[in-house]
Amino acid sequence: MKNYLLPFLSIVIGACLVLWLKPTHKSRLKLLLAFSGAFLMGMTIFHLLPEVYHEALHAHEEHSDFGDKTIGLWIAVGILLQIVLEFFSHGAEHGHFHSPAKGLQTHFPWGLFISLSIHSVLEGFPLHEHSNMVYGIFIHHLPIAMVLTIFFLDSGIGLKRTLAFLFVFSLMTPLGAFLANYVPALLPYHNLMSAVVVGIFLHISSVILFETSENHQFNYRKLGVIVIGFAMAFLFN
Repeated sequence: MKNYLLPFLSIVIGACLVLWLKPTHKSRLKLLLAFSGAFLMGMTIFHLLPEVYHEALHAHEEHSDFGDKTIGLWIAVGILLQIVLEFFSHGAEHGHFHSPAKGLQTHFPWGLFISLSIHSVLEGFPLHEHSNMVYGIFIHHLPIAMVLTIFFLDSGIGLKRTLAFLFVFSLMTPLGAFLANYVPALLPYHNLMSAVVVGIFLHISSVILFETSENHQFNYRKLGVIVIGFAMAFLFN
């Protein structure tokens, strides 16, 4: 149940925080993004990545053409796929937009919606066999939902359309988890899909950690939240 509920709640909580607290300090949001990036990267390298290679090792014993190099290839596919998706989403996955908000009042952002949906559905696939990753996704989605809410409200798109966009977006990761659980045809590809998601997570989390830097200057607070994020991910069972 948590694989469906937590990704949904992270979007709801993120949007509610913006509507309730109306945050104005971007530095605090950047610290939250830095923490989420470190936690997501930590969950990926400490838990998901070793488990993916462990599964590949067992598969390699049965099929000689399926091994570590194949997993590395699909991780690279995940990185490249995320780069393509960000061309349409303008960096929304890591809490940053590279394009102005004008025009959203009259045109629904289909490119943003479709790219975020593909990204989120893929995030749900590893939850079938790596359920603890749901906590990494929860922490990752929380500041993203806040940034999306602020962005849409500032664009003048309106509260109703903003909430409708966020609601549908919140269903995408649970949809991916549902497909992985209940579509038997996808079962042979679960580990490869997890490898793709590893690549996606590694790209997103590294970009978050770089983009939250202020002119590449040393920041004690940012370093502190990054260390805390990695430590929590490492200690997480």
